[in-house]
Amino acid sequence: MADSDDYARGRRDGLRLALATLAAEEEKWAALLGESASWRTNATREVRHKTLQVAQKRVQTVLNRLMPRQEKAVSEEVAAALSRLGL
Repeated sequence: MADSDDYARGRRDGLRLALATLAAEEEKWAALLGESASWRTNATREVRHKTLQVAQKRVQTVLNRLMPRQEKAVSEEVAAALSRLGL
């Protein structure tokens, strides 16, 4: 049973890492929105930014579905993951 728990925890940690990566990329593209003189470049940046936002939402949904049902375990696990990420 411990291997199964470790595997599930690893999957959730991987999803959290993916969320952090997507958030960093989304922040980068948000800063570039509307900065170019070219309308085509600005449109491309808006599409990339929106794509990253949608990806974050989808990964968050998957993560929520994989979270344990126990409230206490969830809060402890989330707190530990956030502290490891330095957030």
